[in-house]
Amino acid sequence: MRTLCASTLIGEFFVIGFAGLVAMKDPDLSAATVWTVSGVAMLLTLLLCGMVTRPGGVPLGWALQIGLVASGLVVPTMFALGAVFAGLWWASVHYGRKIDEARARWAERQTAAGPAEPDAA
Repeated sequence: MRTLCASTLIGEFFVIGFAGLVAMKDPDLSAATVWTVSGVAMLLTLLLCGMVTRPGGVPLGWALQIGLVASGLVVPTMFALGAVFAGLWWASVHYGRKIDEARARWAERQTAAGPAEPDAA
């Protein structure tokens, strides 16, 4: 799960940065505000990469997805991009857990089978 979720979060890191560049064109927003919000969100994506498998990591990821969709209020394209990344987040969590379960079953079978005998060559 960690690899899939981290890949999604790294993609979001770049999308948030590009959205910050687009938001800079809004005359009502100061550069400090845009880059403070974008910077905090980008930092959160990086921190979540390491926290995904820890308690609270996935719910924090969902909070980030909600914030990403809500950023469409400033940059309208983010409604669509946020929805796409929310879908990717769901798929990463859902299929990542299935992969982790399959790996655990495989490891359990390998352990139950015992050590492999060396080939007599």
